[in-house]
Amino acid sequence: MSAGEGIAAIVVSHRSASTIDACLRHLRAAHDVVQIRVIDNASDDGTMECVQRHAAVDPRIRFVANPDNQGFAAGCNQGADDSDAPWLAFVNPDLMVTADALARLRDDARLLGEALVGADLVDEAGDHDPAARRRDPDFVAMLRNPAMRDLSVPSNGESLQRVAAVSGALMLVPRALFERIAGFDSSYRLHAEDLDLCRRVREAGAIVAIDNSVVVTHVRGVSSRSRPVFVEWHKHRGLWRYFRKFDAAQHGPLARLAVFAMIWARFPFAVSRAFARR
Repeated sequence: MSAGEGIAAIVVSHRSASTIDACLRHLRAAHDVVQIRVIDNASDDGTMECVQRHAAVDPRIRFVANPDNQGFAAGCNQGADDSDAPWLAFVNPDLMVTADALARLRDDARLLGEALVGADLVDEAGDHDPAARRRDPDFVAMLRNPAMRDLSVPSNGESLQRVAAVSGALMLVPRALFERIAGFDSSYRLHAEDLDLCRRVREAGAIVAIDNSVVVTHVRGVSSRSRPVFVEWHKHRGLWRYFRKFDAAQHGPLARLAVFAMIWARFPFAVSRAFARR
């Protein structure tokens, strides 16, 4: 492996004890991973004890135990700052990469010139995650047509497919591009930060794509189940921030008020569904 091929895997964890061991075992076996950084946001369930066991036997692993939950975006930036490999892979603690997945995504990004690349995500039953390929949200269009709330984009059958956004559960990006756009917007706590990052990547003239031939298992929402109100609050807050940041200036005050009402009217129903899933 040449000096320009090394990958730093960044994992932001919170109450991830049920999956972090398997996640780290997969990352330690992954090709060309030269650094693993675990940023833990105030876990109290044994997550850090598991991370410490891995760090004791693998010098590639360093960890930071944050005393409070500063959010996913800030944790990703913290992990990137604590590493220096030329490629960054942001990996959820409930995601199990195959041995060649990250190296293949890196090769895709190099082939495209300058790109952020994701993979096809499936759950333990093999069902595909619709968030793996997405378009940008158009909140005003959602007011007219509720079907527009579905942001998923189907596979076009090609191995490498250009899309507007991929899931933050697994993203690989060259460090130079990540630093050029100042990383994740840490004002997001949970959700929508991946949409934001992908949009800024494209605005910077780079490409966002998904490799449909790289399939990775994602055990979705493990850490989110313990605090459904907290998660849904920050999810809806993130959607409102995204609209204000990118699209609100193009619309009048009535449209902005309508979008605000649409986003927050869904909050109690989303919380109810989250409790039902528990």
